[in-house]
Amino acid sequence: MRARTGTMTEKERAKALARREKPDRVPLMPISVGFPTVYAKTSIADAYNKPEVALAAQCKAAQDFGWVFVPSLICGISLGWEFGGDIKWPSDEFDQAPKITRSPVDTPDEAMKLQLPDAKSAGFTPLHMKFCRLASKEKLDNKPFDVAFRLGGPFSFAALIPGPDKFIKWLIKEPEAVHRLLRLSTDYIIDTAKYWKDTFGTENVLPFYSEAITSNQLIPSRYFEQFALPYLKEIHEKVLAMGYKAFYVHICGEQNLNLPHWAKIPMGDPGIVSFGHEVDLETAAKYFPNDIIFGNLEPVIVQTGTPKEVYEASRKVIEKGKELPTGFIFSTGCEMPPFSPPENVMAMTKAVNDFGWYK
Repeated sequence: MRARTGTMTEKERAKALARREKPDRVPLMPISVGFPTVYAKTSIADAYNKPEVALAAQCKAAQDFGWVFVPSLICGISLGWEFGGDIKWPSDEFDQAPKITRSPVDTPDEAMKLQLPDAKSAGFTPLHMKFCRLASKEKLDNKPFDVAFRLGGPFSFAALIPGPDKFIKWLIKEPEAVHRLLRLSTDYIIDTAKYWKDTFGTENVLPFYSEAITSNQLIPSRYFEQFALPYLKEIHEKVLAMGYKAFYVHICGEQNLNLPHWAKIPMGDPGIVSFGHEVDLETAAKYFPNDIIFGNLEPVIVQTGTPKEVYEASRKVIEKGKELPTGFIFSTGCEMPPFSPPENVMAMTKAVNDFGWYK
């Protein structure tokens, strides 16, 4: 297939979607934290605890593979650290992300006594803020947002405080302790949004988070409605009221039964809503008719498949996504595995350049 030259930059494509306009081609924006540092031949740990190295690696990967550049420092277990736990940075080929080595609380009584930390100084926050300050200075034609910062989902964050296994058991046995942790995580997330607003304003600033532990593989939909939904709605309403235009939310894993509840949460104008491969893109668009749909190539194939297999799987996702009425961003359905072969990653780029054009 003959290569086609676009009329828009990656930044212009993303901006067109935000204006509810159709770009010339589907944008490509993989969820990628560890891969850029591996690709740049530095440590996976650098993706989390060395802001300068992480930013340079993400910039290089975005340029080399033709991605929309949304620099982000993501530490999925950070609330366990910020509320007083201990963490371990990835240190070998089998470590692909930080791990909690000691939880902040072990019992419901300890959960009820836990206090809210300072959102400006706790745990991961200083590294995160340093990264965002550095990223805000980058003005590139593939970078649509001045700042993108991780807020965290209240349910998944709360689960990290005692550990997910214990937290899920407490949904049944200790609901009061669960609500206490959800209250704390919600307040912390709102305080974080205020801190970033005070530092960067809200114009062209994108808050984002992932909710993984609300997956129906872990909890039934009725628990999502009872425990997660009220806090998610509160966060979205209060953060949007601060002046932020939209959220970018990754609804991680098997969440089909939760979609009617997610649809009650305001995402912005428009929001960006990302899905794992378990959720059909057309189904997602029905529940989010006013938002940009983002996703959802099976991440495993990028690491274990051949370039041909990645290319063909990407084609199927792109061709389905192009038909969605409110706009589409092609991406992996969760984080790209850090050790994905570069030739497989390039196969995604080739597929979007071959099949992503609008008529």
